[in-house]
Amino acid sequence: MGNLLKVENLNIDIETQHGKVKAVRGVDFTLKKGETLAIVGESGSGKSIMMRGIMGLLPSNGKIAEGSVYLEDKCLSELNEHQMRKIRGCDISMIFQDPMTSLNPTMSIGKQIVEVLHEHRRDLSKKQLKEIAIKQIELVGISNPETRFNQYPHQLSGGMRQRVIIAIALACSPKVLIADEPTTALDVTIQSQILDLMKDLQGKIDTSIIIITHNLGVVANIADRVAVMYGGKLVEIGSARELFYETAHPYTKGLLASIPKMHESDQQLSSIPGTPPDLMDPPAGCPFAARCEKTMKVCQQYMPEYTELSNTHHAACWLLDDRAKAKVQAQAAKGGEMYV
Repeated sequence: MGNLLKVENLNIDIETQHGKVKAVRGVDFTLKKGETLAIVGESGSGKSIMMRGIMGLLPSNGKIAEGSVYLEDKCLSELNEHQMRKIRGCDISMIFQDPMTSLNPTMSIGKQIVEVLHEHRRDLSKKQLKEIAIKQIELVGISNPETRFNQYPHQLSGGMRQRVIIAIALACSPKVLIADEPTTALDVTIQSQILDLMKDLQGKIDTSIIIITHNLGVVANIADRVAVMYGGKLVEIGSARELFYETAHPYTKGLLASIPKMHESDQQLSSIPGTPPDLMDPPAGCPFAARCEKTMKVCQQYMPEYTELSNTHHAACWLLDDRAKAKVQAQAAKGGEMYV
C-alpha cells in the first residue's frame, strides 16, 4: 500500500497575547490507503490542532510555521483557501467532537447533507442531491431516512446526531476521514455502535481514517497503527499490537498503566505525576523528561532521535539508545543510580 497522506516536519505556532505557543513541533507520519491510524495523548498535546492544520482550518492566530502536508501528490500546505475548499469535504473530511455544535440548528439535517453535496457536485439536480442525501442517512443506520431528512438536530438523539455528522463527512466519499474524539459526548453503548459503524463504512467506501482520542479502548477496537503524541511531538508510533504489547516509551507505558483493569477491582488507579510542558517555552530535551521516573541528564538537555524497533515501530527515548543502555548497565553493575 502506498502513502495516501504524508506529513513532513510539521510545525504549527499559535500567537497569543502572552507569546507564541509551539503547539506542534516537527511531526512526521504517513497514512496508507485503507488504513486506520489512531493519534492518542493527553488534552493539550497538539492532536486536534495538528489535524486542523492538515485541513487548513487553523484559527486566525495560528499558522504552519514549517513543514509540508501531502495528499497523494498534492501539497495541501501550499494551497490557498479557495483551493482548500475544493479539497475539504471531497477528498478529505473531518468529524468534529460535539455533534450538537457541529450541526446548524436552523437547518434540517437533509439540507445540511445536500449543502455539502452541492458544493462538490454541481452537475447534479436538486432531486438527485436529495436522493443521495437520503441514501447517506440510510447508510449510517438511521431508520426512516425520508422522514429524518426533514427533521432538525434537536429532534434527534446524541447518537443519531453523530451519525448525521458521519453522513455529512462521508457524503462525497472522501479519501481521508479525520475523526476528532467522535465518541466523547456519547454513552458507552452508543460509542461502540459508532465505532462499529465507522469500521463498516470504511470497507464500503474505501476510505482511510485518522481517529484522535485519549481513550485507548477505542484504539484497541479500531486502529491498525497508533501514534502517541506528547508536548507537541510524536513520541512513539507503531502497530496497535506493538503499542499494547511491546510498549517502548515511558509516556505510552504511563497511559496504558492508567487504564482500569476489570479483573482487579481493589486496584488503586494509576496516574502520571506532574503536568505537561509549557509550549510557550518548550523544553530543550525530551518533553516528558520532567515527569519520567527514569529521566537522565541527557533527556533534559537534548531531544532524542527516533529508535527503530521494527519496520513499523519507532520511539523517541534516550533509554532506547545503545549508548544509554550501556551506561545504565555499567552504572547498575557498580551499584549506582543513573537516573536523576
